[in-house]
Amino acid sequence: MAAGQVAIDIERGDRASIDQLGRLGAASVHEAMGRRGLLLPALRPLFPAAIAGAALTCSVAPGDNWMIHVALEQAQPGDILVVAPTSPCSDGYFGDLLATSAMARGIVGLVIDGGVRDVATLREMGFPVWSRAIFAQGTVKATLGEVQFPLLCAGGLIHPGDAVVADEDGICIVPRLEIPSVLDRALARAANEEEKRLCYARGELSLDINAMRKQLDDAGLRYVRTGHRAENIENP
Repeated sequence: MAAGQVAIDIERGDRASIDQLGRLGAASVHEAMGRRGLLLPALRPLFPAAIAGAALTCSVAPGDNWMIHVALEQAQPGDILVVAPTSPCSDGYFGDLLATSAMARGIVGLVIDGGVRDVATLREMGFPVWSRAIFAQGTVKATLGEVQFPLLCAGGLIHPGDAVVADEDGICIVPRLEIPSVLDRALARAANEEEKRLCYARGELSLDINAMRKQLDDAGLRYVRTGHRAENIENP
C-alpha cells in the first residue's frame, strides 16, 4: 500500500450493536468469538475505562504524528482512533491538544501501539487511552501514512469500521461483518453466565454445574487421605 492515502468511503459497524458489545466487555466478546480478536496485553489503559466504537485506523511513520491530524478529519461520532507506527516506536504521538480535537469530533477513545504524553491532563479530561508506552518524547510532521486502511496493531489486523471493545481486561476487535453473529453469541453467553452466577451464589460448585467430575475422574484425579487431620476430611 502506497503511503499518502485516505479512504473516505468507509462503512462502519452498526452503532447500536457495537454499544451492546461494549456493555458485554472485551473478555465476553473474545470468548464469544471463539477466543479470537484480542490485541496484545502490552497496550494498557491510562486509567480505568470501558469503551466501544468503530475503528478509525491511522498508520503513522516512526516518530511522526502528521497522519493523526489527517485522521481526525475523517472522524464520526462513536469512532475509536486506532494508531500504529510502521515500525516500533514509543514516542509521545498523542497528547491533550489532539485529545481536545478528538473529543470535539466525537471520538470516544484512542488505541495506540506507541506512546502518549500529557497523561495527567488526559485523565482530567476523561479521554480513554490504551497505549504501549508513556513517553514525553515529541514527534515531527514530515512523512505521509494511511488513514482508514487495514493495519496491524499490537498483533491484530484491524480494518476500518471494525468494532473495537476496550476495557481493563484488554482490547478485542470484531470484524465488521461478524458483529451481528458475535453479538448473538455474546448475549447468549452472558445469559448463561448469569444463571451460573446465581447457582454459585447459592454455594453450588462449578464442578457439578459444569459436570466436570467424570472428566476429572477419567483424567486420573483421586481424593486421598494423608493421615494428617484425617478426622476432618470428608469425601466429596
